[in-house]
Amino acid sequence: MSDCPALVQVFEDNVELSKRLCSFVKDRYDEAVESHGKFHIAVSGGSLPKFMKGLSKRQDIDWTKWWVYFCDERYVSSGDPDSNYGALKQVLLDDISIPESQILKINSAVSVEEAAKQYEKEMKERLPSMELDLSLCGMGPDGHTCSLFPGHPLLKEDSVDIAAISDSPKLPPKRITMTYRLLRKCQQVVFVVTGESKVPMVVSSLHESPENRPPAGQVRPDSGKLFWFLDSKAAAGLPDRGPTPSLI
Repeated sequence: MSDCPALVQVFEDNVELSKRLCSFVKDRYDEAVESHGKFHIAVSGGSLPKFMKGLSKRQDIDWTKWWVYFCDERYVSSGDPDSNYGALKQVLLDDISIPESQILKINSAVSVEEAAKQYEKEMKERLPSMELDLSLCGMGPDGHTCSLFPGHPLLKEDSVDIAAISDSPKLPPKRITMTYRLLRKCQQVVFVVTGESKVPMVVSSLHESPENRPPAGQVRPDSGKLFWFLDSKAAAGLPDRGPTPSLI
């Protein structure tokens, strides 16, 4: 596994973080469209979608060039309160004009194992290289990211890009998730982490040796770039790094 360095940026509050994240996403969109005419982005659930809401106010984005995927998804219908698609739809998708056919959703009408296979198959049809332009990831207080949980066998899964999980320690138990194999292919990965409950796992992810890091800290793109966006509470355990580095 690659051990590319993480560029960390700390923000005073969530408002500042959200503004910078939206600007960052817009810059990545510009680069992707200039390079290959489309923007392939994956988004996690949890609190992350709310940080993207500011994108809906931008007038300089051609939403028809966006292709949206989910870093993980609960095995529920798109209208279920637990749906990551539903969370993004509520805060962003309802207010913009991405063609519905360019948003890849889980098929909850088949088994969770078949849903994972279908998701990978359809993703490859849209993006044969499976190299996402940008993946936006979160991290739980236990250090999990996507649906990759500490100590779970999926951490060692390296034969598929999308895997099923039926025994998630966090409800609901059935989900599909991107594996490390897919995350390593990403051109850019950004972790968005906030709150004091995340301090121990932030420190471990960024400062422990690779074998001792939690799942989030194991995400290292092979040839892409890795960023961590933290609020001041989540970053409280990090050593003083001086002025915040530029991301561009």
